Amino acid sequence: MRSVRRWWSGRSLRFRITLVVGVVALVTTMVLSRLGVGLLTGALLGSADAELRAQADAVAARLVAGTPLADVRAPGIRIVDTAGMPLDGGPALPLRSWQVRRLAGGEALIVGGYTDLRRWIAVPAVVPDGSTRLVVVTGDLVGGATLIARATVAFLVGAFVVAAVVALAAWVGTRAALRPVDRMRAAAAALPPGERLPLPAARDELRALAEEINLVLARRDDAVDRLERFAGDAAHELRSPVAALRAQAEVAVAQPAPALGAETLHAVAGEADRLSALRSALRALARADAGQRPDARPVDLVAATRSAMARAGADGPVLQLVAPSPAQVGATPSEVALVLDNLVGNARRYARTIVRIGVLPAGRWVRLVVEDDGPGIPEADRRRVFDRFVRLAPEAGSGSGSGLGLALVTVLVRGRGGTVVAGATSSGGARVEVRWPAPAPESPRVGV
Repeated sequence: MRSVRRWWSGRSLRFRITLVVGVVALVTTMVLSRLGVGLLTGALLGSADAELRAQADAVAARLVAGTPLADVRAPGIRIVDTAGMPLDGGPALPLRSWQVRRLAGGEALIVGGYTDLRRWIAVPAVVPDGSTRLVVVTGDLVGGATLIARATVAFLVGAFVVAAVVALAAWVGTRAALRPVDRMRAAAAALPPGERLPLPAARDELRALAEEINLVLARRDDAVDRLERFAGDAAHELRSPVAALRAQAEVAVAQPAPALGAETLHAVAGEADRLSALRSALRALARADAGQRPDARPVDLVAATRSAMARAGADGPVLQLVAPSPAQVGATPSEVALVLDNLVGNARRYARTIVRIGVLPAGRWVRLVVEDDGPGIPEADRRRVFDRFVRLAPEAGSGSGSGLGLALVTVLVRGRGGTVVAGATSSGGARVEVRWPAPAPESPRVGV
């Protein structure tokens, strides 16, 4: 069965449609042919039975009236008793005893081969002395059998011819119906980037197919553009630390002083850390883009925020947590940690003295608000700041990031159905608000 399915799935759509239509047409015409032969056979037998029964009834009526047997003899008509013994002086009937009993029961019989096919009918007659006679009438069916045989052959040949004609029509019709699809496929394959298929005027399946192909092409072009930008930005970001590592290594080789070597190794370690952080961010983004997310579970956002503040250290701006009540979000601990580390790190990079972190439950949502007292984000850049490799006024901050932190935050939060918005505080600093969905309540367990 599996090999048949594999063979069937490997055939073209045109072939499968033609085969199915041809088989259905053949089966239908065969059934109609069988019905036609049955109707013809029934008509011929009915006509023969009516004629034979009329002859038998006429003879039986004369016997019932008391006419002697010698006066009712006729060609093809025999008078026998209920056991089949001849009473008209003729030879024995060419019938078996069980056939005679069936005739006596009123059943009509067909006896003989194809070259000597005969129809037998018996009509009972009660003579004046009270005994029962059987008037047996027989008729030749060879001509009718020949007609039926020829009609059967004609019906079968006609069924195959009709099925072949229908299959051919299905092949031609399917080819004509699929020709626009073939042209659309060829046109889609030859389209340059940015171009779209023209939409047919009729609002039919072809137009719907063209619209779906255009959507796929748009997604393809968008993915290619993002991939090209991502590759270009990644190459640009990697160029600086790699160039710095090379320059520092060349200096260390050219001037092998102990003090200079230690300073160079310290700088190399810093650039290596920067490369490692960039690699980790790129890997996390790639996994998030691919949708590789484990199932969400309740995560204590307040505890996770305290852990992120501890990881950030005591150096730099003061970190202040505002959490009036416990709050849980539907995510994973690693996702929450990445979001908090990037938001806190980004705020500390640009803050002057303080970073405030608020965790505020709001019904089915949990608000995570991170504010700093730095230069803030210009209003024109508050949407662009979440793009990848975007850094606004890096000279205003302490240190330099990869430009992937807020992009990673956006991907992780939106992947769980949340939102991320950038704004400004009352003092002009940056404000990033994350709306995270709270975990779905567990259904209560019912005891047995």
